[in-house]
Amino acid sequence: MPISEEKFKAALADKHIPVLILDNKWHKLFKRSGTTPQIEELEKELTALLKRQGKLNSEIKNIKKLKGELMQNIVSSMDGTDDKSEKKVSESKRLINESNEKMEAYEDELLELPREIDRVNRELMIQSMALCYDQLSENTDEIEEIADWIHKIRIELKKNIIKKQEKEFLNAELYTYMHDIFGPDVMEIFDMRYEPTLKKPEKKEEETTEKKGEK
Repeated sequence: MPISEEKFKAALADKHIPVLILDNKWHKLFKRSGTTPQIEELEKELTALLKRQGKLNSEIKNIKKLKGELMQNIVSSMDGTDDKSEKKVSESKRLINESNEKMEAYEDELLELPREIDRVNRELMIQSMALCYDQLSENTDEIEEIADWIHKIRIELKKNIIKKQEKEFLNAELYTYMHDIFGPDVMEIFDMRYEPTLKKPEKKEEETTEKKGEK
């Protein structure tokens, strides 16, 4: 019976889920079993979000470094009284204000990104679970079919073994009877592929054992 996505969501509600595309086991699993277009799309979306997060962190780091340099410029220009020094201070202040605005925007975006990453990652997990469930069900059906086939083949094999033994025993009886009557010289015309030996088929022994068991 198929499981709805709502049940998968409920199962994951209070669970911490590591970022799947950073998990080597996840990649190995779906490399063997294959994915779906939806999983591939979610993987791309999650990859883009992680790249954006990394880029924003890098940008903020660069901005902080730039602000430090600008502050140093302002401090070093404070002693000057000429127009050049004043312009340098003014330009540095302008760039610091721009940097603050950029950094504030980046930090706001960084606050939202983890939630968006978690949302996409959970959806990817749900789709992965659905695919795993489908494949488990399909594989189980095939396993049961193969097991049934093996069971039937084993029964057929036992029947054929008994049948073979019975025919071998019959051949041995026929050969012995004719050998006793005609002798070895006449028996050569039969062109036997092997010389039969008298040996009762295992079926007789099995039947005797079964009868004893019944008693």
